[in-house]
Amino acid sequence: MQATYDSDKRKLLSSLCHGAIFFSTILFSIGVPFVINLISDDPVVKSNAKESMNFHLNVWFWATVIGVPLGLLSWLTFGIGGIIFFPVVAFGFALHWGLTIWALFHCLTQPDEPFRYPFIFRVL
Repeated sequence: MQATYDSDKRKLLSSLCHGAIFFSTILFSIGVPFVINLISDDPVVKSNAKESMNFHLNVWFWATVIGVPLGLLSWLTFGIGGIIFFPVVAFGFALHWGLTIWALFHCLTQPDEPFRYPFIFRVL
């Protein structure tokens, strides 16, 4: 027997998982999907929660790998390095926000299909 799930609830919970980054980049971006993964029994919502946590872990990882050296370079060059590498940082922000908005759009338009972010390492 196939279980049926509420489409509106699926849209809401999946969108909350991916959109949690808009509330806070540290606490809510991982906390909201983690809690939703624990309380939901819907396999699509669970998949979206895990994918969201993986994406935000990737964002944190790459922000650290790229941000720390650029911050040190900027500090050592009295801000010149920050100005020179501003396009790299801007591209990272645009990519992060663009992928998040794409995930939200996908969850709202195709609620029966879990979203998969491209080019991320999946650890969960």
